[in-house]
Amino acid sequence: MNKKEISANAQKVWLLMGNNAHWTYSKLKEVSGLKDSELAAALGWLAKEDRIEFDPYSDEASMYLALNVYIC
Repeated sequence: MNKKEISANAQKVWLLMGNNAHWTYSKLKEVSGLKDSELAAALGWLAKEDRIEFDPYSDEASMYLALNVYIC
């Protein structure tokens, strides 16, 4: 796996998560069709870019898109 593949997988996950729902890892894996290593790398990429947030109050680890709004 290289950076180009990780980036493409991150984009795929980003588009899937675009409905503003909370996603579990298992549901993302099922819907995306990615292997564990591919999904983990994609989520790491998105987390590093502050594109996703993780819900600390969820029973099962869930994540959702981060919305960054800057008002000048």
